[in-house]
Amino acid sequence: MATEAATIRRRRSSAASSWVDRHIRWLLVSPAILIIVALTIFPLGFSLWVSFVQYDFSLGEEHPWVGLGNFRVNWVDPVWRHSLYVTAVLATLNVVVELALGFLLALAMLRPFRGRRVLMTLFVLPLFMSPVIVGGFFDLFVRRPFGPTNWLLGKLLGHPVTIDFTNDAYWPFFSLIVADAWQWTPFMFVILLAGLSSIPDELYESARIDGAGRWAQFWHVTLPMLSPALFFASVVGVLFAFQSFGQIDILTQGGPVDASKVVLYSIYQEGFQNFRYGAASVQAIVLFFILLALTLAQFRLLAGRVFYR
Repeated sequence: MATEAATIRRRRSSAASSWVDRHIRWLLVSPAILIIVALTIFPLGFSLWVSFVQYDFSLGEEHPWVGLGNFRVNWVDPVWRHSLYVTAVLATLNVVVELALGFLLALAMLRPFRGRRVLMTLFVLPLFMSPVIVGGFFDLFVRRPFGPTNWLLGKLLGHPVTIDFTNDAYWPFFSLIVADAWQWTPFMFVILLAGLSSIPDELYESARIDGAGRWAQFWHVTLPMLSPALFFASVVGVLFAFQSFGQIDILTQGGPVDASKVVLYSIYQEGFQNFRYGAASVQAIVLFFILLALTLAQFRLLAGRVFYR
């Protein structure tokens, strides 16, 4: 009997081991799959369902089906359409400013000089800060009456300055662009510096031998060789710019009078302040498809112009 029991145990152990061997790849990836389902697939499916029902806590557990009603109501909302315009303008300005500043910094840091490592460390520090911290810092810097910005401008211009950088006309836009550029220009700087560093010096030597000046070298050597880095930086920069939230929440709260209200802040207000989860879900879905369309358009229009050596 003891021998039979031992034989059965060995067979069971061998069968279990064989099953594990056959399914080891699925066992190894199953934790990641569960996390993706829990944190991505389920919320996405739930958001899609909420966008087609009237999800209102006042109705209790009843959530009547409204089909495309939430989409129609959202589309005719002038505040929502204005937030799309504000997002497009702010994102475009942010990407252009950050690409230009990042490129200039990359050019300045390309050649070794004394103190270069210290400066590069200081340049990339804002990249590791939370947008809320960056927004709070700039809020302290520009907020009247305690922020020193007006005092510094008054000393520089020679007359008193009383600008409200978070409420006056277009100044909130300026404040948001400066805050966003301060944080995300280092990202562009790192990407473009890597691209510039990868360009062989032999190409510039050949261009000089052929009689090309600095401007010709820039157009015919630097830009083509840097195009992969510029393409990557522009695609990622647009995605980041369309998802600005922390600095807007701290500096302007979408004001004055919705002048700086972007799509992501509108989603936050509808979902977590007005508790209109259907409208918030619709706006999130529309934002997803806008970003998808922009990314595909960038690949279609720019990918063919990228030079890969």
